[in-house]
Order: sequence, then C-alpha cells, then structure tokens
Amino acid sequence: MEVKDIVLAVIMVIGGLAFFLYGMNVMSSGLEKMAGGKMEQALKKLTSNWFLSLLLGTGITIVLQSSSSLTVMLVGLVNCGVMEVSQTVLVIIGANIGTTFTTWLLCLMGVDTGGPLWMSLLNPEYFSLIFALIGAILIMSKSGTRQKDIGNILVGFAVLMYGMVLMKDAVEPLKDSPDFQQLLTRFSNPILGVLVGTIVTGVIQSSAASVGILQTLAESTGTITFSMAIPIIMGQNIGTCVTALISSIGVSKNARKVSMIHIAFNVIGTAVLLTLYELLDMLIGFSFSGWQIDAVGIAIVHTVFNVATMLLLLPFARQLEKLVNILLPDKAPAEKPKKQHTLLDKRLLTTPSVAIAECEDASRRMALLAKDTVLMSLSLLEQYDEKVAKTVYKNEDKLDNFEDRIGSTLVQLSAKALSEHDSQMSSRVLRAIGDFERLGDHAINLAESAKEIHDNDMRFSDGARKEMEILTSALHEILENTYNVYISLDEKDAANIEPLEQVIDYLTRDIKANHVKRLQKGTCTIETGFVLADLLNNYERVSDHCSNIAVSVIETSHNMFETHNYLNKVKFGNKNFNDNFEKFSEKYKIPGMI
Repeated sequence: MEVKDIVLAVIMVIGGLAFFLYGMNVMSSGLEKMAGGKMEQALKKLTSNWFLSLLLGTGITIVLQSSSSLTVMLVGLVNCGVMEVSQTVLVIIGANIGTTFTTWLLCLMGVDTGGPLWMSLLNPEYFSLIFALIGAILIMSKSGTRQKDIGNILVGFAVLMYGMVLMKDAVEPLKDSPDFQQLLTRFSNPILGVLVGTIVTGVIQSSAASVGILQTLAESTGTITFSMAIPIIMGQNIGTCVTALISSIGVSKNARKVSMIHIAFNVIGTAVLLTLYELLDMLIGFSFSGWQIDAVGIAIVHTVFNVATMLLLLPFARQLEKLVNILLPDKAPAEKPKKQHTLLDKRLLTTPSVAIAECEDASRRMALLAKDTVLMSLSLLEQYDEKVAKTVYKNEDKLDNFEDRIGSTLVQLSAKALSEHDSQMSSRVLRAIGDFERLGDHAINLAESAKEIHDNDMRFSDGARKEMEILTSALHEILENTYNVYISLDEKDAANIEPLEQVIDYLTRDIKANHVKRLQKGTCTIETGFVLADLLNNYERVSDHCSNIAVSVIETSHNMFETHNYLNKVKFGNKNFNDNFEKFSEKYKIPGMI
C-alpha cells in the first residue's frame, strides 16, 4: 500500500469509529429516554434477589449499550447512599452478559448479500438504511415525544452501522499487505494481546466499539485467528473498566469499591480463564486455535468468556466484595457507618432519566423534612423547647441545601434531551422545591414568634387560644394531606387541598376580625395582637404553599401551567370544590365566643 492509501485508510477508520460511537450514543440515549426512571426504580427494588439482579444488570446494559455506563451509574447511586456496595456486585456480573448483545448485533454485517433479496435485507448495511428513513420521518413529523425517541433509536442504529461499513471498507485492503501480516504474528503472544485489547478499549472507552473493530478486521482481512482474538477479547473486558475507574475519582470509599468490583471481576476472570486456555492448549492442543475467526466466532468467544466468568465468580460474589474491602479497608471497621443520603451525585447526569428520578426522590425527602419542620415549629407554640427550636433552624438550612442542589441539577438536565415523562417530572419537582423551601422559612418565623411568646410570658385570651387551636388543627391536616399528595401524585386527593386552603384563609380572616372585637372589649392587648398577626400571616402563607404544591401535581399531569386560571376554575361553580369546602368549614368551625 502507498502512503496515500494508508493515510486515507486511517482517516476512514477514525471516521467510521466516530460514526459508530456517535450512533451508539444516540441509540442508547433514545432507549434510555423510553425507559424513563424505571431503571433507577428497578435498581432500588430488585437488587435484593440475586437472579433479578443479574437480569437487571443484563437488561440495563443492553439499554445503555455499555457496561461501563451502568457501573458509572452504580458509582453515583452508592455515593448518594441510595444503594449499598453489596447490591451492586450481581448487577455488575449481569452487566458483563448484557455487553455481548451489541457484538451479536454486529454479526449481521456478515450476512451473505449474494443470495435472494430477503436474505440481503437481513444485512444491517441495507436494512439500517430503511431504519434511517423511518427514523427521519418520525423525528421530522409532528408526532409525540415517544415516536421521536423511536426515530432517534432507528437513526442512531443506522449511523452506528454506517460507521462499521466505513471501517470495513478501510481495512479490507490490509488483507493483501505483507507488513500487516507480519504485524499480526506478534499478537500470538497472549500477554501482548491482553494489553492491546485493554489499551485500545481504555482509550476509546467502549468495549462494544473495540470488539466491533476486531470483528471488522477479522471479516475484512481474514487473517485473525482464534489464538490471536481470545486474549484481545479478554483484554477488552478489562479496558472497559477505565470509564468507571475515572468516574470514581473524588467519591466516597464505598463508591470507589463499585469500580474496584468491576475491575476485580474482569481481571480475575481473564487471569483464570486465559491461564486455563493456554495450559490446555499446550497439553492437548486445541485444533481451532489456528483457524481463522470471523465476526460470529468473535461474538461466540466474547459470550463464552463472559458467561464462563459469570459461572466462575457467581458463587464467590460475597468473597469478591470482601476482597475489595481488603483492598480498600474502612478506617474504622469496628464501627458500622451510618447510612446517609448525599444529595445528587453529578455522575448521575450521564443518565438523565436516572438523575431526574433521583431528583424526585430527593424532593420527596425534602417534602417530609419541610412538613416535619413546620409541625415542630407549631409544637413550640404549645410548649417552647430550645432544642426543638435549634432543630427547626438546622432543618431550614437543610431545606435551602435541598433546593440549591436539586434546582441546579434540574437546570443542568434541562439542556439535555428528555422524554415527555421526564420533562413533566422535572417541571413538577422544580416548582415544588421552591414551596418546600419557603415552608422552612415560615417555620423559622413561627419559631421566632413562639420564642417571643415564651420570653415575654404572653397569654392569649381564652377565645383567641381556642380559635388558634382550631386553625392549627386545620394547618396540621393540610400539611399532612399535601405531603401525601406529593408522594402519591393522586389528582383526586390533590383537588381536595384547595378547599381546605380556602377554609384556612377564611379562618385567619375571622380570627383577625374577632381580635379587633376583643381589643374593643379590652380582653386582648395590642402587644399580643402583633404576635397574633404574625402567626396568622405565616399560617396563611403555609397553606398557600400547600395549595401551590397540590396544583403543581395536577397541572404537570395534564401538561398545563396556568395556576390562576386553574384556581379560578375550581373555585367557581365546581361541585366537588363546594362540597369539600362545606365539609372543611363545618369541621373547623369557630365557636360564637369572642
């Protein structure tokens, strides 16, 4: 080959690899968007069963088209405190099985095109073009988000296959090159083969792409043998750990253990199986070692290696975790670390649907904290306790942190392509966290009022005290109901929040009016009136934020964002609203005493 031909071939290989990686990214993003937050939910719920954990690791790897991407996700979830290290071991083992899917898909490139038409159309080189046309039509049409996601998957697959075709055409002339033949003889050394597979995969950070390159070389040149391919394939499995290893920089020790498990699994599997293969080959001599290998043969070797590694190490899953604990020992092994949630690890941004699901989970914890903090501040009005007051202040700081971290994460995610479901979830969470944070502010105000009452030994009149007890009961109910609505996302229950909020508004209005009457009678003082006014304003604002949270649940489920129009609609001429308003009005009716 001339220098010109070599340069052009290199450019085609690099371009083909770029198309391959880009197509895989587009395809996996589309699959991930269609899966939504189901992956994150499944990881939390199904990892208690070993068989389901294996299936889960396999399935998610097929969706993400990358075992390293799954490992990065696991690193983030462990770093957040959402998962334990022990829950990730079997998922990682399953991921190595899932990574064989792409290898088998690429085997279709070898389908004979010299036969009948139907057989030629089985070759991705041709049917991927049909996929590209269908995908482009779906993307450009006015169809829904789900259809556009399907279009992206089809177009991504077509681009991936086009990249394979480019690489295939680029390396095909190498089969007649003596220099290339001489270079390949060096790969008869299994150690060198493992190193090459590891380095190439580590550089491009995709075992699917590196295996695809090997399949292309094997198909186009016909000069790759089984004895050359086997060590390279084993090294490729080690190289895929590089991405997870990089992602573990700057995380907790437990999170680093996840990437170490991934590395240990592949290194041990390679060491044992390659040693076993070489020993048996020397003793009995495998007849197939010198045979030429094709794309299907590479897929078979890749699958056999991963399945064999799984069968070899599956019984020692716990020992694998213990080995990693020895390599990364805890500083104080006698003390069991307290499980806690670290807000939203940035590594989850690599899988937007999982990151949004984690944002929603964090917002639920924020909702519980906001509700409990307001209830604490209300308890201070009955009996002031300095320790409880300090907890209210600490919780308010936590709520500020929640809003900052969740909000900044959702803003970063807004720049990414999201499914319709994820987009709605993001809008609802983003709207709700502001109200949760404001609930914390009002809890501080209530705690300050409680301290003022305690320090100045203030006493409300019997009538005012009775009215505030009724109003406080109503506030307790709306807080509890709002929290339950946000957790359950029940639209029917959410519609019942606004009538109670309206009753609380009327109660505060009536209490203010009764206070004026008590002032005129001399049964209340101006000083207590100032404190009472502050309390009533904060009560009313708390109920307003509860209403906002309930409305966000209703609006985002219907993809509408006109709060004032919605509230006007439910307040006027709505039978359900009127019935509930009457019910709550009767339940929290102020007695006639002044």
